[in-house]
Amino acid sequence: MKTKNLKQISVVAVFSAIAFLLTFLFKFKVSFLTFDFKDAIIAIVSLTFGSVYGVASAAVVALLEFLSISDTGLYGLIMNFISSGTFALIFGSLYKYKRTFNGAIFSAVFSAIGVTTVMMLANYFITPYYMGVSRGDVLALIPTLLLPFNLAKTVINAAATLILYKPVTNALKRVGVLQGKNTEIQKFNKKSLILTVVSLLVIIVAILFVIFYLNGGFKFIAING
Repeated sequence: MKTKNLKQISVVAVFSAIAFLLTFLFKFKVSFLTFDFKDAIIAIVSLTFGSVYGVASAAVVALLEFLSISDTGLYGLIMNFISSGTFALIFGSLYKYKRTFNGAIFSAVFSAIGVTTVMMLANYFITPYYMGVSRGDVLALIPTLLLPFNLAKTVINAAATLILYKPVTNALKRVGVLQGKNTEIQKFNKKSLILTVVSLLVIIVAILFVIFYLNGGFKFIAING
């Protein structure tokens, strides 16, 4: 048991390092918000080893960002952890009880909805302290910036998780990291192909949506004065 736990912790550490690396390679800002792909990797940890490991990975990655590349200080640390941790917790918890094709889609959809909702609340209560503005100012940004950005970001990461989960877990099974139940190599079938194609289309559309707003230049003039 100790060897198994040590192996799992080692793999989770590797995935956390990959998630952190993605924050260097693929990220950009929309106003004061940061878009990246790390949540897909963290979600895979949650789906594979359980939501506790997923939330722990989210905490580690958020802390590493805070200590290295973050320019938003404690605010960024808190918001990063809330976003990634909620995503990992919801995705992993739902999929645990329905480990099927439909269960994966259900978990992805509700993860995106759940995280977006939580981040609206977090922005409403926390952002005023960071930006030095009123909650009314933040509330005004919800339909034009906060809601579309957070929804697009979580949808992209959820779709990426659906694409990556089976190949990643199959690889882990082949090297003996995953043992016990549910260790049979999952074949790439028609359903997998459809899910991959649809997920890729969702990612492309969502990225174009974010880029459109990014190029449009979200303005914070009303808040910054």
